[in-house]
Amino acid sequence: MHNQPGNPDPSRLGTVEDVNGSSVSVKLSESTPGGLLFVNGEAYRVGQVGGFVRIPSGYVDLYGVISQVGAGAAPGPPELAPQLGNRWLRVELVGQGRRGTKFERGIAQYPSIGDSVHVVTESDLKTVYAPGDDDGYVAVGRVASAESIRAYLDVNRLVTRHSAVVGSTGSGKSNAVANLLGAVSDQARFKSARVVLFDLHGEYAKAFGDQARVFRVGADATAGEHELHVPFWALTAEEFISITMGSVSGTPLTLLQERLLSSKRASKAAGVAHGLPDTTVTIDTPLPFSVYQLWHDLYSLHCATHSVSKNQNQTEATRSYMEDGAPPAKALGDGDQLIRPRFRPITTEAGAEKVYGGLYGDMPRAHLDGLESKLRDPRMQFLFRPGQWAPDKDGTTAADLDALLEAWIGAEKPISVFDLSGIPTAVVDDLVGAVLRILYDAIFWGRNKQEGGRERPLLVVLEEAHVYLGPQSKNRAAIAARRIAKEGRKYGVGLMLVSQRPSEVDTTILSQCGTVVALRLTNDSDRSQVTSCASDNLKGLFSMLPVLRTGEALIVGEAVNMPIRAIIDRPPEGRRPESDDPMVVVPKGEGGKRIRSGGWTEPVKDENYKPLVEAWRKQDPNAGKTQAADSET
Repeated sequence: MHNQPGNPDPSRLGTVEDVNGSSVSVKLSESTPGGLLFVNGEAYRVGQVGGFVRIPSGYVDLYGVISQVGAGAAPGPPELAPQLGNRWLRVELVGQGRRGTKFERGIAQYPSIGDSVHVVTESDLKTVYAPGDDDGYVAVGRVASAESIRAYLDVNRLVTRHSAVVGSTGSGKSNAVANLLGAVSDQARFKSARVVLFDLHGEYAKAFGDQARVFRVGADATAGEHELHVPFWALTAEEFISITMGSVSGTPLTLLQERLLSSKRASKAAGVAHGLPDTTVTIDTPLPFSVYQLWHDLYSLHCATHSVSKNQNQTEATRSYMEDGAPPAKALGDGDQLIRPRFRPITTEAGAEKVYGGLYGDMPRAHLDGLESKLRDPRMQFLFRPGQWAPDKDGTTAADLDALLEAWIGAEKPISVFDLSGIPTAVVDDLVGAVLRILYDAIFWGRNKQEGGRERPLLVVLEEAHVYLGPQSKNRAAIAARRIAKEGRKYGVGLMLVSQRPSEVDTTILSQCGTVVALRLTNDSDRSQVTSCASDNLKGLFSMLPVLRTGEALIVGEAVNMPIRAIIDRPPEGRRPESDDPMVVVPKGEGGKRIRSGGWTEPVKDENYKPLVEAWRKQDPNAGKTQAADSET
């Protein structure tokens, strides 16, 4: 195409008409064609929302992104508009680059009225999107407007400055997360990457292959899964009490704290005395103690009757136990078996042996019954009987916390997936909160050590974050996540939130996310929530969120030089999360046969709901599979 007279530079679009903060109004020159512009044989669309423009200004090129396009009603007084077409663009400035040097965010100067505005060509884009160095950047996809250019993210900023991946259900979110995590945990490049992923629906167990360890409650050891154990004694006293007993106050709390402290002082983690002076052990020190013994001791303290009155010296020796059995034995109860001690009823009659009430007999003891019911709950065994971290009566365990941390975030595999699919929602908050807190505290206090967060940062990924990080939520998970969002950067703990309902995620946490990867979002309140979190003044760009294709994302924030509309790479076959939609109508293959069984188009054979009920009762979707397989063979 020949250059038109008066427009010697084929890439020129128009001139700057109005500068208002970082927004610039550009008037398209009349010679600019409406559709395609050819520069060096490449065709570029004119005035696409989300497209980029370059404004040369002295020695510096300013770069901006188009947020609005219009004709006729340009911003400004109507009498100045010429009779014939007045086409204009609204441009948000995002950064600058000196000719031939690296692009940088932020601008040192503004354009002047009348500066010419040019379309950004592919060679310009290469400068803008070029990774700053080969090591610190990972490619996650291709730039949508120029598919030959890879979209790079800065790993340093992606991990430590926190990030959010948002998108409606079915927009390609799980694939994007699998691709991002696969890229940052590539062992050829990042030899000691550490990623912890909380997976609520069990989608990711197979997505990372041999790069990941999978932890779940009720693990299938034959499939290489690890049992998830969370030692209750690694929690702070306040967390332990609120998870097990609810709110306790007054004298019962004092008694409980006394008992906790004395049992922690006597504890032996991994069979070795802790070696700390008694004065430095607090009720929050992560030392093992037997929670069953704690329950038994407190129960005895609250319910005991005595052979001496309250005014005299009541001790354990003066307790009046019931006696039963052939040779009469005291009904002392058994903490480990959750058998209550039984005491003789109070009697003050003359003649008989007198039995008096205990000092704490009138105290409320609802917290003890709450603890007992939690200890009996099979769903809570991951917490109270944590395998080799389970303490015996005197607080001795087989293994210490170093073995636990090594299992969770050791260097053997870069990704740890905590599969929470079988856990009741009531417990999920506490479980996520407990694991987050143990990890964060370990890394916080060990920040200057070789395995601490400053030496080897940790990335925590919270899938389906809206389930347990609601606004103003007081649950354990939200408290721990808020703390990481606010302070984690300094100590080497990064957060990645994944959610399809960002409007239901606590704004404190979401606003700390420096990078936002936004896939298609159709809901208005979700969009406005994400728009308000983007640091750049790119409100216009987010209006394209409802029309993004599946697997396409708008990436803005710290980890990218300029906002990118990127097509995220799909992970290879066999490395995809199990989040595909179930098929209602299964498509047909080449021979006219359906490619697999299932769906609504097949007749039902041998209808049997028994295995389904069995799986429901066992709370295990794989229950009965092995027997079925055996019977077939």
